[in-house]
Amino acid sequence: MTPRRPPQCSIVIRVFNEERHIGRLLEGILQQTVREVEILLVDSGSTDATVAIASQYPVRILAIPPDSFSFGRSLNLGCAAARAGRIVIASAHVYPVYPDWLARLLQPFRDPRVAMVYGKQRGHVGSRYSESQVFRAWFPDIGRPRQDHPFCNNANAAIRRSLWKKRPYDETLPALEDIDWATWAIREGHTLAYVAEAEVTHVHEEAPRAVFNRYRREAMALRRIHPQTRFRLTDFIRLFTGNVLHDTWHAFHDRVLPAKLPEIFWFRWMQFWGTYRGFSLSGPLTEELKQAFYYPRGLARPKDGKERAARPLDYGALAGNARRTPRRSRAGRARSRRARVGR
Repeated sequence: MTPRRPPQCSIVIRVFNEERHIGRLLEGILQQTVREVEILLVDSGSTDATVAIASQYPVRILAIPPDSFSFGRSLNLGCAAARAGRIVIASAHVYPVYPDWLARLLQPFRDPRVAMVYGKQRGHVGSRYSESQVFRAWFPDIGRPRQDHPFCNNANAAIRRSLWKKRPYDETLPALEDIDWATWAIREGHTLAYVAEAEVTHVHEEAPRAVFNRYRREAMALRRIHPQTRFRLTDFIRLFTGNVLHDTWHAFHDRVLPAKLPEIFWFRWMQFWGTYRGFSLSGPLTEELKQAFYYPRGLARPKDGKERAARPLDYGALAGNARRTPRRSRAGRARSRRARVGR
């Protein structure tokens, strides 16, 4: 019997109650120019229709008990099951913008020094205004084929499985397992690549408390990765004020200020108050990571991104051919609303 040929890449997706988004991501994957892929879904106890929807696609579903979940442990489970030498990691609530997303994300691995690649993220029509500004600051329109600092993001990334086998993700971190892994890879002499053309839309629809918890969790993780870090009350005041002024400036020029002003205030407050609480006054934050995480991108108005030859995927058309979503009882819908949390 002829052994199966390994796929061009394995795609690991962590999920928990993602029935609203998972079908769109899987449809986008099936429309990619890279066809020979393996899709691994790591579910941590979904109570909605996530698993039922995903089961209608060519995916392999793995399970992790909710009480043993961590971001690193979930990823390690998926990476251990992957057959390809290159592992793509995608959040369950992103979806690719172009049909060459995978091809662009995998291209930098032609350079044997590249350990990890990450791509552009943009908000969607319902995104918080300030979060869209964060995405633009973190993920510029110009790529970096060789990056020697560890900023990256596992919502849209790819790694070499051979390096993951040498050093799996830290399962004890509350977040930022990607930056921790990238820090190790750079220390070992490897490099990262950022590809602006490997673009996804990232759907975050978090309430204020969820935003606070996300940034507090990330600050706690960053303190673990860099034990000397500190985020003082003066940092909170300065960065909250600076980012609110930055966002109001751009919202004014985008002609959305009256509608977005309350949201700008609460989002930036939760972002930096969560960061302050997570750091708990524990040491100096490096300027490089401050630039990557917190600083506004300036008052200069952004230019439009570079024109792409590829046409964007039409998710409206894909929805017409999408698999039917299983119907659930009223009690099931109520359980999913109670259980829904952002990951």
